Amino acid sequence: MAEAENTAPTTGGESSRRDFLIYGTSALAAVGTALAVWPFISSMNPAADTLALASTEVDISAVEDGQAITVVWRGKPVFIRHRTEENIEAARSVDVAELRDPQTDEDRVKEAPWLIMIGVCTHLGCIPLGQKDGDPKGDFGGWFCPCHGSHYDTSGRIRKGPAPLNLPIPPYAFLDDTTVKIG
Repeated sequence: MAEAENTAPTTGGESSRRDFLIYGTSALAAVGTALAVWPFISSMNPAADTLALASTEVDISAVEDGQAITVVWRGKPVFIRHRTEENIEAARSVDVAELRDPQTDEDRVKEAPWLIMIGVCTHLGCIPLGQKDGDPKGDFGGWFCPCHGSHYDTSGRIRKGPAPLNLPIPPYAFLDDTTVKIG
């Protein structure tokens, strides 16, 4: 006689144990893969020093009319000037059609007395003079780049010299009356 096959029905014990082992092993493999991949994914995030440079908050409460300060944002100097009424009037009285890079003063300033711009000459990347009281301010009372003779007005617009564009305006917002966030 041929050997009898074991055709006895299972009670579900073996298959439920097998399913448990498969699901448990799969879950453990998924957790292990996530733990192995996490350092790689985390390395794609910007470094802490880069995040710190992404924006900066500046207290402008001590800056009086006519004064200017320079802060660093993303490794570049940012000029913040509390302009006088005369500075504002001079900037607004300019015929925009005569400018090489036409922009109105209102387009460059969010709150009238404050002018905030990146202090890098658009010709060759020099830093213009005009932030300190004794600095030459050029023919238009703003900033002067002595390297090649670019003159900027009281709104940071190029008026004379080889620079092709106005001094750039960084993204900024006033958090309150005395604090500005650049970036």
